[in-house]
Amino acid sequence: MAFDSLLGLGQTALELGLISGLTVLALFLSYIMLNVCDLSTDGCFTLGAAVGAVVAISGHPFLAIIAAMGAGMTSGFVTALLQTKMGINSLLAGIIVNTGLYSINIWVMGNSSLLNMNKTETVFTMMKSLLKDTPFSGQYKLVIALIAVILVITVLSLFMRTKLGLAIRATGDNPDMVKSSSINPAFTTIVGLSVANAFTGLSGCLLAQSQKSVNIDIGTGMVTVALASLLIGGIFISRGSIPKRAVGVVIGAIVFRIVYTIALRLNMPAFMLKLVSSIIVIIAISAPYLKSQWPMIKRRRAARCLK
Repeated sequence: MAFDSLLGLGQTALELGLISGLTVLALFLSYIMLNVCDLSTDGCFTLGAAVGAVVAISGHPFLAIIAAMGAGMTSGFVTALLQTKMGINSLLAGIIVNTGLYSINIWVMGNSSLLNMNKTETVFTMMKSLLKDTPFSGQYKLVIALIAVILVITVLSLFMRTKLGLAIRATGDNPDMVKSSSINPAFTTIVGLSVANAFTGLSGCLLAQSQKSVNIDIGTGMVTVALASLLIGGIFISRGSIPKRAVGVVIGAIVFRIVYTIALRLNMPAFMLKLVSSIIVIIAISAPYLKSQWPMIKRRRAARCLK
């Protein structure tokens, strides 16, 4: 493989890793901080992409980002409402919202399963024009993705240091203690999931504007990708401050995309890529356990050899 081709693949993996890293940051907030497994991620990602595409096509690329985040926030609000006010299990609530969002996404896209944005001005085309005739003219997608990730990590870090952010973390650690401290865990859950899904909506919007198209399956498997990236990131950085751990999960997203890109370059059939995602998740989940069990396995092997 030529060096230029390899460099191009690496840049594409980095761009996609940063964009999907926003969804991983959403799971970092909901799954790690709030201790809620939100399975509405796939539908919410598609919702953000669809809403962002429709608003961008109407001529408002920046407003598309705000609209996509608002749509994602609404999705998170509904998911949290089902959990906290209607007594529905968190996993089931996510599945219900994800199923309902399929129909809503079709409706948002004008009863179509595909939207074409080839002639639409996006934040990426605007950045491309801005960086024209500069050394960074070929990295305009990377610049936008990097700016978005830095802003989200900054906002998330500052938010988690506020009283409300600390209450969200406390809700994830010990909801009974939160109740005894006169904090409403239903409110903190609603806020936490709404903010997390706003990040997911942003991720979907940026991916749609990046590839200049949206199809109804754009978010399929995103929860698996995000979970794998989250766990891989935990291998690199599992402890420390919120910004440090957030950077770790983004690194996990980039590593996942690099592995995914390698699988594509091996001429693997498209239908096998979901299996690759599942295998990566299995490795990421089981690696810490196997690592902890390795000394015991070595001792058992040594004892067998002595016999």
